[in-house]
Amino acid sequence: MSAQASAISLPIQDRERLIQAAIEAKEGSYSPYSKFRVGAALLAVDGSIVKGANIENASYGGTICAERTALVKAVSEGTRSFIALAVTSDVAQAISPCGICRQVIREFCALRMPVLLVPSDYGFNAAAELKETTVEALLPDSFGPEHLELPRPGGGTA
Repeated sequence: MSAQASAISLPIQDRERLIQAAIEAKEGSYSPYSKFRVGAALLAVDGSIVKGANIENASYGGTICAERTALVKAVSEGTRSFIALAVTSDVAQAISPCGICRQVIREFCALRMPVLLVPSDYGFNAAAELKETTVEALLPDSFGPEHLELPRPGGGTA
């Protein structure tokens, strides 16, 4: 666990509920091309969990990752405040969100929000290592909505 992530602790019941939701979310994956299922789950401030799975497309560029699926579902339904995110796949190594997902996560989640990277055998293998990080650690020196309001030379803003 990183030093940044340890500053924010999730109650164990929330952590396990979130991890289980991410594992369940993989079942909704549509991945006929890569055969690489990914599940993500967001814990909202109201205690609800929003799940997402990767949805591939024959044009490849039209594919949407599990993390973005969960965020788009939540935001489109009016949920915009989150406590934590969990991401898992079918591989034994914990995987991290891709670059575009990191930027979308940054748009809606606090920099110090915990992100749990869950190996596929978590809970079944004592050696399986859950990785905990933060949005800030995943996307250091990030660009966010607040930067659009910064003054620009000549006195203008957005």
